[in-house]
Amino acid sequence: MAQIFHPSTNTLSRLSIFGAAFVVAALAWAAGTWSRSSVATGVGVAQQQQVPFSHKHHASGLGIDCRYCHTAVEESSFAGIPPTATCMNCHSQIWVDSPMLEPVRESFRSGDPLEWIRVHDLADFVYFNHSVHVAKGVGCSTCHGQVDEMPLMWKENTLYMEWCLECHRQPEKYVRPRAEVFNMNWETPTDQFELGRHLVEEYDIENLTSCSTCHR
Repeated sequence: MAQIFHPSTNTLSRLSIFGAAFVVAALAWAAGTWSRSSVATGVGVAQQQQVPFSHKHHASGLGIDCRYCHTAVEESSFAGIPPTATCMNCHSQIWVDSPMLEPVRESFRSGDPLEWIRVHDLADFVYFNHSVHVAKGVGCSTCHGQVDEMPLMWKENTLYMEWCLECHRQPEKYVRPRAEVFNMNWETPTDQFELGRHLVEEYDIENLTSCSTCHR
């Protein structure tokens, strides 16, 4: 019986299989690289807002405490977005004619809230409670970075599950005294592990890594 396929077909088949495997591996590598890029995570990308609010100016320059605007952070799962009235406590007296602040004044006059683009936006299937983390000694800058140095707000960390689990598995590496939670100038001490172990015991911190902790 005459041979149907040329002998070179075997070589082409092997090359095709190798090529397909290479393409699949390359696509997997590209997808993994993209998922950790700033395009996908938003890390380091400043968000353009309706009003260019500067945390650097307000928190660092003027020394305004986080809780002045984020009033619910110690008692609620949500840190809270300040109402326009909070802004007008100051801006009814200073920069009253600034064109940049016209959206704030209009919001105050009309009662319609300003529309902010969320920088730290967790998926709907993730449960996160700010008050619990504050009570356990997790500082603002641990998750949000040096907010007091950000002219415009950006995401400092990916907020991926693997990132959260780093702290949940070893909280002693990250916790600080409750009195220092809102201190943006807090620096990790050389005896962090010793301090952390003490605080973990004092604040009754558990290594919660089960799925139901965050996915409810």
